[in-house]
Amino acid sequence: MAAMHNPPHPGEVLREWLADITVTEAAERLGVTRVALSRVLNGSAGISAEMDLRLAKALGTSPGSWYAMQGDYDMWHAQRRFRARVRPIAAHAAA
Repeated sequence: MAAMHNPPHPGEVLREWLADITVTEAAERLGVTRVALSRVLNGSAGISAEMDLRLAKALGTSPGSWYAMQGDYDMWHAQRRFRARVRPIAAHAAA
């Protein structure tokens, strides 16, 4: 799979999915607080595995799809910030 260039935060995508419903109503239907959903929609919180399952059930999406989108977003940003000095670890020889 090719790396995506600057993937959107899943909250941005979710905001489009929820365009016809208020945040309060969506939060109630998902069984989460309005604050928790708002944080995801604003990009200040990520999609957890549990939130992914809630979204999949409520929106009819595949379980894991929102979580994978979060992983892609996190990895892209981590790769851009990564500056650690790491040395290879040699494999242990079989005895």
